Amino acid sequence: MIATRFHGRGGQGSVIASKLLASALFNEGWQVQAFPSFGAERTGAPVMAFLRCDHAPINEHYNVYEPDHVVVLDPVLLKTVNVTAGLKPGGWLLVNSPRTPEELGIEGNFNVATCDGTAIALAHGLGSRTSPIVNTAMAGAFAAVTALVSLDAILGAIPDYVPSNVAANQSAAREAFGKTLVRDRSGVRSGAPV
Repeated sequence: MIATRFHGRGGQGSVIASKLLASALFNEGWQVQAFPSFGAERTGAPVMAFLRCDHAPINEHYNVYEPDHVVVLDPVLLKTVNVTAGLKPGGWLLVNSPRTPEELGIEGNFNVATCDGTAIALAHGLGSRTSPIVNTAMAGAFAAVTALVSLDAILGAIPDYVPSNVAANQSAAREAFGKTLVRDRSGVRSGAPV
């Protein structure tokens, strides 16, 4: 089983990102499970969402405490939340940031990737300048770094989960897929796929 934890703030699309990826994975033959965990339910409050995928039935029904991958939609959370808690060795930490993975200065026995989902969302008119919606961009970046799901499957799932601005959301996912910066244990590389 492969488990992913998403960290974001209300309104950024963390929950939709997990569900969108679950749908794309399901369409490629995976068994999936996606669900949110809310604190105070309001825009801007920290939100977590979880995604599990496996080729066998999934019988676990609780939060993901030891993720294979972590996706951070709001880089400010890096200062306030231990987003890497439980992250398995060799997994991916994917952060919405204009900085390179090395500039983030996050060390651990895991790989680090960054994608400027905010700039991509703004360029495609997704959300507002003060509240960009980065979920589809980060879904494209997730496909780039993990290779668990194809970009085509994500593009195909977008109309069901983000029915407004479909073309803009698909373009954002496509752009993020190609602009994700990765640092694995062999060094920094730019672009996808890994």
